[in-house]
Amino acid sequence: MQANDLHALAEGLLPAALAAGKVQMAYQAAGVTAITKGDGSPVTAADHESETIILAALRRLAPDVPVVSEEAAAAGHAPAVGARFFLVDPLDGTKPYLRREPHFTVNIGLIENGAPVFGLVYAPALQELYVTTAPGEAVMTRLPPSGSPRRLDECGLVHLKSREPDPAGLSALVSAQHLDRATEGFLAGRRIRERRAVASSLKFALLARGDADVYPRAGPTSEWDTAAGHAVLLAAGGVVTTFDGATPLSYGKPRFRNSAFIAWGRSPTA
Repeated sequence: MQANDLHALAEGLLPAALAAGKVQMAYQAAGVTAITKGDGSPVTAADHESETIILAALRRLAPDVPVVSEEAAAAGHAPAVGARFFLVDPLDGTKPYLRREPHFTVNIGLIENGAPVFGLVYAPALQELYVTTAPGEAVMTRLPPSGSPRRLDECGLVHLKSREPDPAGLSALVSAQHLDRATEGFLAGRRIRERRAVASSLKFALLARGDADVYPRAGPTSEWDTAAGHAVLLAAGGVVTTFDGATPLSYGKPRFRNSAFIAWGRSPTA
């Protein structure tokens, strides 16, 4: 997409992201409950209402682009996709959300030819928005979900830039829920001075803003979990590869399932 297309998409999706965040905060405050899906993961009314808001916005902004969204896909409604499609996780981090923790996000990503070219990550409880606004450009700002949507350029945008890793001591991010033997093996082979457990796509955002160096994930994820954050990180100077450290993580795979991957703030460090 052209630079002006990405900016227009970011601005067009801003009201939907804030509206979804407002719904999520209201349900969390009221003590939302969950049901268990077929894969064992929880889902709430907030997931479904947020998805409805986002899908309506995407139909309006990009009616010809297929959308693969987590809850619709779980119900068996995943469209056939081509070179260009959206991936949506309306509420990433449902488990911390149910515990009334702040680390949950709204994720909207656009894929072109297997690569994420646009991403929007909104953390309503933290009032943090991360979004790509042009090729190679990602920004963040603070926006409460209860606020009135404004033009992006009026939101006090801060440009994101990841940092060069220090091989003498890396800051690593790990999943708050899924720390497995393969991830532990990756970390054991490197000099790690700090390890932080963070839920949801916020791990990509922390890498993008230069707060950490690496995020390895060997456990299962779906493409809608990673696409938006992946796009933001790429635009900020990062890279995401499969566990071999050389092959870029791509999208449009069977059942929209990811292989193990490693997200780096900058170039991979041996």
